[in-house]
Parts: sequence; C-alpha cells; structure tokens
Amino acid sequence: MKQVLLINDIAGYGKVGMAAMLPILNYMGIPAFNLPTALVSNTLNYGDFAQLDTTEYMRQTLPVWKRLGFHFDAICTGLMFSEEQARLVSDFCREQAKTGCTVFVDPVMGDGGSLYHGIGQEQVELMREMVSVAHVIFPNYTEACYLADIPFQEEGLTRSEACRLLDRLVALGAHSALITSCIIDDKNQVAGYDASTGKYFLHEYNEIPGLFHGTGDIFSAVLIGHMMKGESLSASTRQAMDVVREMIYRNRDVEDRMCGIYIERCLDLL
Repeated sequence: MKQVLLINDIAGYGKVGMAAMLPILNYMGIPAFNLPTALVSNTLNYGDFAQLDTTEYMRQTLPVWKRLGFHFDAICTGLMFSEEQARLVSDFCREQAKTGCTVFVDPVMGDGGSLYHGIGQEQVELMREMVSVAHVIFPNYTEACYLADIPFQEEGLTRSEACRLLDRLVALGAHSALITSCIIDDKNQVAGYDASTGKYFLHEYNEIPGLFHGTGDIFSAVLIGHMMKGESLSASTRQAMDVVREMIYRNRDVEDRMCGIYIERCLDLL
C-alpha cells in the first residue's frame, strides 16, 4: 500500500493544510502521515496568530525515521519557516527520491498578486530551494510569479506566456509544473507541463464567486491521490479541479470562509 508524507504547518483553527489533506488521502485509500513545520493558532489570513516553530522536533524526528527504515512513496511539502527547515526537508526528499519516492511541492506563499500575511521574501527563497528537489510543483499564479521573479499581471496571460512561465518554473529544478488560479486567454484555466510526455496542457474552469481558504490544499491532496493511482498529471489535474469546484459549491453559504471547507462532509465527491 502506497504511503504519503505531508510536511506542512498545522493550524489549530482552520480546515486548511494538513487538516484538509489528511482526510482526503486517507479516504482515497492512501495512508497519509505528517511532519509539522510549525504549529499555528489559526490561518494567517485572520491577521493575528501565534506560532510555534517545530524545527527542533523535525531535527530529531528525521534521523529516528531513518533508523527505523520508514519509506514513503510520495512526499508533499508546504510552508517552510526557516533555512534549516528547507535544508532538512530537501535533504530528506533527495534521500527518499533515490528509492523511488515522488516529491510534490506546494509553494504556499500568497494569492491575488501578493504574499500572505506573515510571509516575506525569505519564504520565497526557501520555496525556490524546495522546488529544486521536486518532481511536481503546483503554485497558483501569484506564487509562480514570485518563484520566477516576474511581475504579476492582473489581466492574466496568453497561452504562450503561460508556457514560458512554466518553462521558468521547470528551470528552477522541478520536473513537471502546474499553474493554478490563472487567467489565460481571458479564461479561468490551470496550465501544466508534464515532463513524462514533454507536452503542455490547459484545463478551463468556471469560477464560483468568493474566496475560500484551503482549496489549494484540497486540490493538492486530490491531485496526489490520483497520481499515486497511476493517472497522468493532466487527468489528475482535471479530477482535482472538479472536486474543488464541487466542494466550494456545497460550502458556498458558509459564513467564515477563512476557516476553510468542511472536508469530511464532502468525501463522497472523491
């Protein structure tokens, strides 16, 4: 049975990050384990939060797992909080990759053209380090711009510009890449480059008004789940997009959207 390790922060209040990904992957029959990079009181978007750095825990945990011979078929990394964390995780990912592990990187940093509250240029540099060890990355358009160090275009991109941006992401070291939440040729689309085929692809979607937090984590989990079952990057992307849309639709009347989507009552969509 294939196993996935999630390396990300854990929010005490909010159905985001690991709280969103764990139930999805487990429901899809792929046991998911976790290594927290920080404990956060709530999602950063509330504007005020407490944070406990877990670098020392990570420093002690990874050697224990190595001695015990733990192996993962996939690793998905999220937010990093220090250069040491990025180094510990990237070294671990490289070691696991030698045994066939697929490394997914969700470079969590921002949206809507700006970085999230509490995220600075240091995190951008750390994410570039993580991208260099990834098999697949899936930044949103904002994060892709920060990674590639290019201006965010409010009006969106043309197809050729999207392909060039994907090329710049791959040049950072990733094998395959997606750009989510992007306007391409005046349509809401997800753009992708699949290294296994050497081809680009686009998937269009209809946007539901309103910002829901944690949808990127849902997308990541569904994408990984389908790829771990042998589906292509393009097909897995389409599946993830459709699930995210249906979950948003079901939760469209939730008052506190910063808290995220109530995953457990939507698992039948998987």
